[in-house]
Amino acid sequence: MQPHPAADEDWSLEERLDYHSRFVVLTTPAMERISLSLRRLMLLNRRQQGTARRGLIVSGPPTTGKTTTLLEMGRTFELAEQRRHPDRMDRLPVVFLAVPPASTPKMLVSEFARFLGIPIAARMNQAQITDAVCHLLCLLETKLVLVDDVHLLDTRTRSGAETSDQMKHLGERIPATFVYAGVDVEASPLLTGPRGAQLAGRFTLIRNTALPCATEEQREIWRALVTDMEEALRLRHHTPHTLAQHADYLHQRTGGVMGSLSHLIREAALTALTALLDGSEKITKKLLACIQLDIRAEQQGRPPRKRLPRPRSHSAGS
Repeated sequence: MQPHPAADEDWSLEERLDYHSRFVVLTTPAMERISLSLRRLMLLNRRQQGTARRGLIVSGPPTTGKTTTLLEMGRTFELAEQRRHPDRMDRLPVVFLAVPPASTPKMLVSEFARFLGIPIAARMNQAQITDAVCHLLCLLETKLVLVDDVHLLDTRTRSGAETSDQMKHLGERIPATFVYAGVDVEASPLLTGPRGAQLAGRFTLIRNTALPCATEEQREIWRALVTDMEEALRLRHHTPHTLAQHADYLHQRTGGVMGSLSHLIREAALTALTALLDGSEKITKKLLACIQLDIRAEQQGRPPRKRLPRPRSHSAGS
């Protein structure tokens, strides 16, 4: 979990609204596995050149925290690099971008250019933009490239196949470890056909799924995450351990999906802070039940309503 400031009675309402809107990032078991795999790959890639470098794919259902995991890994690595090289302000350890919808190779490399602040002239072609991006990333000693939404690449289409080739080309020219993330990547067109087989031969895949609660160990992990989130709240009248006591209810509402849990707690906290909506500055089960979540969570998390038996019809002669 990210460090958070100590509780301060002098915080204004606006400051506490901003704080709960951003809130904290919890370290889940999946994030720990992914971070460990990344550290191993970066050590493996230290002296490798070109196609010998290995990569990582983070896959899973929607809203299970894949993008959050990428951003947190990038933040952690960048802070570590800053501590390691405090006098080097001319470096860019991490790059993050998302694959554009219906991407072409030029669109993809233009996303890199925009992230780097490279001006793109109308007359520049794909090769020129690629050369500029690769030159600058090498100059800035970038070591980690994070690419989100790779499931949007359909290698069965011409543009998707060419964009996949462009990603491979960038991976060969930039001496960095590449990490991709996407929705159920292993079942997506990205890993189909000869190009997909080549990608699968160079990348390790880790699933980032919802947290189960089938065993006592799994329930304990879930309760610990809920407790960490509760301790991060900045509500002046919140009763301690309320959320921990309702951990099973929170799992039932969210299906163990971290994105849904974060949404539920953040919206409840913001509601509790806002006098027009609640103003109690505490979260209760009644308040949690009033929060409407994403469609997936609402469909899967709410228990089905019991149907009342229909009244028997009476014939005229009875």
